[in-house]
Formats: sequence, C-alpha cells, structure tokens
Amino acid sequence: MANVENSKSQMRKGMLEYCVMLLLRHQSLYAADIITRLKDANMIVVEGTLYPLLNRLKKDALLKYEWQESTQGPPRKYYALTDEGLELLEQLDASWQDLSLTVKILQGQSKGYF
Repeated sequence: MANVENSKSQMRKGMLEYCVMLLLRHQSLYAADIITRLKDANMIVVEGTLYPLLNRLKKDALLKYEWQESTQGPPRKYYALTDEGLELLEQLDASWQDLSLTVKILQGQSKGYF
C-alpha cells in the first residue's frame, strides 16, 4: 500500500499549484482560507507545503499580495493572481482539459470500451 499512498501524494503535489490558482481566480484569499478551501475539496495540505508554493508563485510574478487589517489579530496577507497568473491559469485550464480527456480515454480502453 505504500506505493499507492506515494503515488497519490505525488499526484496531489502535482495538482496543488493549479488548485491554488483556481481558488484565487475570482477573489483574494488569506493562506488559512486557502488551506480550508482545499481541505473542503478533499485536498489536504499543510502550511509547510503551501507557504513555499505561495512564495514561489509570488517570485515568479504570478501572485501578488496585500496586507488587510483583521478583527482577529494582526494584519493578514491576502493573495491574488496577477495578470500573468491569470494568463497561466487559462493555459493550465486548457492543459487540464486535454489531460482529463486523455485519462478518460485510457480508462475506457482499460475497461474494454475501445
């Protein structure tokens, strides 16, 4: 079973950047909100994984952030996609559609449908 868990983990890691960008498509989010929404979608991620990704996306000019006051403590950093990030997300959407179709075709072949 270790191989299955490792494979699932690698698949999630590969999709994390895309999923985070999907969440930021229409609104800015605080890192804890991103984690909560990913968990709500059954994608478990921890801060130690998310923050390096957010920092890399910021460094690559795909994300920006702004500080917003919080009623529950210190100001919070809210992340949003830049124009470059939105462009990349459109490309990733197209790639996901192609990949999803390929997997569906291959799943059908393995079941003897083709």
